[in-house]
Amino acid sequence: MYKNILVINTMHIGDLMLVTPALRTLRTNYPEAHIALLTDKPLGDLVRCNENLDECILIDKHGKDKGLLALVRFIRKIRARHFDLVINFHRNERASAIAAFSGGKRIVGYSQPGFKRFFDKVMPNCAMADTPQELVKHQVLCHLDVLKEAVGVKNIDDRGLEMMLPPEEEAKAAALWQQEFAPGAKVIAFNIGASWKTKRWIDSYFAACADRFIREGYDIAFLGGPTDVTLVEKCRAQMEEKERVHVFTGKISLTVLAGLLRRCSLFLTTDSGPMHVGVAMNVPIVTMFGASPVPTFYPYDGKDVLIKTPEPCHPCGIHECPRQGKDNMACMKNIPVDVVMKYAEELLAAHDGAPAYAWPPHPGDYKCRVIEL
Repeated sequence: MYKNILVINTMHIGDLMLVTPALRTLRTNYPEAHIALLTDKPLGDLVRCNENLDECILIDKHGKDKGLLALVRFIRKIRARHFDLVINFHRNERASAIAAFSGGKRIVGYSQPGFKRFFDKVMPNCAMADTPQELVKHQVLCHLDVLKEAVGVKNIDDRGLEMMLPPEEEAKAAALWQQEFAPGAKVIAFNIGASWKTKRWIDSYFAACADRFIREGYDIAFLGGPTDVTLVEKCRAQMEEKERVHVFTGKISLTVLAGLLRRCSLFLTTDSGPMHVGVAMNVPIVTMFGASPVPTFYPYDGKDVLIKTPEPCHPCGIHECPRQGKDNMACMKNIPVDVVMKYAEELLAAHDGAPAYAWPPHPGDYKCRVIEL
């Protein structure tokens, strides 16, 4: 029986959200254990109130923990904790090194080749691009496989993606909502940015959808981080409707963003970190996939809708589209506004535009609807 468990995931917003069903499963199987999660410092607020954790250990990889010597010092601190189980859920060099030299009595999970010899059991991450097609699984299911096969858990407790908001951040979101929106307003959230250009739907298409929603009586909330500000400005410049548009892009924390999402009626988004936060907040999602592999990173919620085109290069997994002319970004250009609006309006009609917090739970229903045009 493990008493002191360390889970490692030091990367992106979406990656961290996709670990949460594994955290729930660990807590169910080891209710008396001390469970710590090691993650990147800027992401700490996403998980610090997670009821399945006893502790968040934050690595400041762009600050005091940057560089080889700082990493060695950090690993020494981890070794001093004497974890009896260490689970690595990210296959990059930093995470692999921390796990390999953690001093854990049992070390399992994903690893870079150079560190495999220090693991007790290395598992393939079947959500990676190099996975044979017949073995591909959603990232959540890959993590749960690690727990079953490398840790030996018997009871998989998958309740979907989870995020518990810090009370002060929920209060900020409530106050901001009251300040920005009229009582009874029904709001559609937009996230038009993504880490790769090949994950972004066309900005003029987003603008057309926003205009149509406003004419139907909805308000629009633009979300996203500081790197998305220019994209949102460009999108807004192409809109015909100028009223009932609220721009939060680059102005709020991830946790306030989550607090706003749980009050929205729908989330129109690219494949991005905020998409997975939206899943955790139970907001109905319509998402357009270009470069991203659908089977491994679809929104983990049965009520959501994913739209893609049958381009021969999908999923390319590259940041810039190499195709020229009309074929450039064809995977996104060929997803029409009318199709996106059709499925968005179906979701809105299903519960009369109710906010996300009013949607009923649907445990076990985590495979989204995939529309291939």
